[in-house]
Amino acid sequence: MDIKNTAIVIGGSSGIGCETCSKLINGGWNVTNISRTKCKVAKVDNEIADVVSGSTLSDVITRTGEKCVNIDALIYCAGFSMAAPIEYAKESDYRYLFDVNFFGALKAMQAVIPFMKSNGGKIILVGSLGGELPILFDSFYSSSKAALEMLAKEAYLELKPYNIKVTALLPGGTRTEFTFKRKVYSSDETKTYSQKVGSAVSALSDMEQRGMSPVKVAEDIYNILLSDKPPVVKVSGFKNSTYRIISHIIPEKVTLYFDDRMYRQ
Repeated sequence: MDIKNTAIVIGGSSGIGCETCSKLINGGWNVTNISRTKCKVAKVDNEIADVVSGSTLSDVITRTGEKCVNIDALIYCAGFSMAAPIEYAKESDYRYLFDVNFFGALKAMQAVIPFMKSNGGKIILVGSLGGELPILFDSFYSSSKAALEMLAKEAYLELKPYNIKVTALLPGGTRTEFTFKRKVYSSDETKTYSQKVGSAVSALSDMEQRGMSPVKVAEDIYNILLSDKPPVVKVSGFKNSTYRIISHIIPEKVTLYFDDRMYRQ
């Protein structure tokens, strides 16, 4: 009897994570989703946990690993975004953001690596092009995604001897409900930055909702899982890939100039 591949998806209740669960199920994988709310895709095994509670997340992954023959893939899709000026950002908010976007991924990796060491596996951390190209007034999101990309590169080097392959996947603007879940500081909270924050949020929201489909991002994730030699960093979409390459070639201040223009309406 053939043994199905098993994947753990963190944050598969909606958006890119949900589409990834659907793609994996259609591909014949066993899928366990870990999130605060259930993934509605049929045949997905749901485990309810909050990634901010690192011990709970680790316990769920360990329990999943112990009952499975193998864990072939971990896909970390959980994310949180907040639009706020650096000057007035609340510590509780930016620490929560890093807990979701970065430390949750780290905890998930630490829990799954022992189950992959014998037979290898793949880990995909869903970052953002915003981790390389700053998003105006979403500095903590961009910073956390930059950290996530570096974590993937470091893990690639450390885990290569165990045939555990790590990839940071960088989507650009993507049409999901994530746009409408962003925490946006009020005009009272942003004070002198109020008008600029409003313009930046509007530009970002428009960019996301005119952006690529989460189905396309899920296809990229699936193709990485099927690849014998997956990339360490993969950008979703030709346009986004081209933009990233150009940003690495032209002077930093020129990149920042056009980036600044993008978020000012």
